[in-house]
Amino acid sequence: MSDRDWLFSLEQIGIKLGLDQIRALLAALGHPDHAYPSLVIAGTNGKGSVTAMVERGLRAAGYRTGRYTSPHLVALEERFAVDGDPIDGAELDRLASRIRVAASALEHPPSFFEATTALGLEAFRDAGVDVAVLEVGLGGRLDATNAVDSLAVAITAVDFDHEAYLGHTLPAIAAEKAGVIKPHGLVVLGENPDIVRDVVAHTATLRQARLVYAPEGVTMDAVMQNGRLLATIRTPAAHYQALRLGLLGRHQAANAVVAIRLLEELHATKQLRVTPGAIRIAVEDVAWPGRLEWTTWRGRAVLIDGAHNPAGARALAAYLREVVPQPVPCVVGAMRDKHVVDMLAALAPVASAFVCTSAQSPRALTPAELLAHAQAVAPGVHAEAATSPEHALDIASRFGQPMVVAGSLYLAGEIRALVS
Repeated sequence: MSDRDWLFSLEQIGIKLGLDQIRALLAALGHPDHAYPSLVIAGTNGKGSVTAMVERGLRAAGYRTGRYTSPHLVALEERFAVDGDPIDGAELDRLASRIRVAASALEHPPSFFEATTALGLEAFRDAGVDVAVLEVGLGGRLDATNAVDSLAVAITAVDFDHEAYLGHTLPAIAAEKAGVIKPHGLVVLGENPDIVRDVVAHTATLRQARLVYAPEGVTMDAVMQNGRLLATIRTPAAHYQALRLGLLGRHQAANAVVAIRLLEELHATKQLRVTPGAIRIAVEDVAWPGRLEWTTWRGRAVLIDGAHNPAGARALAAYLREVVPQPVPCVVGAMRDKHVVDMLAALAPVASAFVCTSAQSPRALTPAELLAHAQAVAPGVHAEAATSPEHALDIASRFGQPMVVAGSLYLAGEIRALVS
């Protein structure tokens, strides 16, 4: 078995929350996480976008950066970026071998996410990064990224997702997300309901951490121009005139505020030097594939979005209402542990048809199962099943354009491989 195959074989272990195993693995590697400072980004929605913005801003400020995100869309290498570029395949294979050797000394094998987290931290040490930005995989308190003694953390919007692991109430989920806060550290919290703010504030107080509520003291004027948000943002530290956000959708304004406030606070405390000019680049010159990403397939417009929970689906629907004048065909796929009914309900008002398909994952609903949900949720919207993502695009093309892909990052990745 090759080292890369060994790495993927760990997927059968499934989700395993806890820090003992990742700490043991990092110790066996000689603690690559101690070689540079790290920032950790948690939340339900928006954490990937904020991770991308923060990394871009730090790079613009002259730092050599590492960026760790999950899941990947097409290739595993995407998870590990140095100065904005994914590591290459040969480097990944070399690192996988090193992780495999270190893991052999453990009593139990690591999970796939634990192994890839360690691989990313090792890759960043090898590359000599100045700072790493790490996106939490699931939750926060027991996520493998939380084994890192982070310089600061951000928490984006908190909503319902992964309840089987994080709890069935918003306070319970918020408490898991707040678990990333470090004693005497800095936490920047994005816009959230009071019930979430209270939980995060309580945790920050217990850990004597400094809490910055990102929207506090911030004013914004924003208009949509050609599908992109043009915003003037005033924070307690600076005035950013006519920012043209690089990521699409009005919801990215809130994510931009989180990224801006985190970078400003790091600068103000002299932990990292990030000028307003670098912060402007952070929110304007940033890309995040698979999130409101426009492309084409056989000459037809396609909008790919990884929305995989109700809040994400609502954000996608809001964007479509603003930029597309008519209902659109929606290619949808979803994992079994997601709120499929609520996602479909959010998309139904903007859908001319649902084409139900399945990504190549044992966790995915079958096209027939998803079709049954679509017909029950939106009986007035035409719905049919497709045998594959490519077949789904073919069917959806009969109902006009743009075709929208949503419901799963795994599906977004498979569609992206077809159109790229």
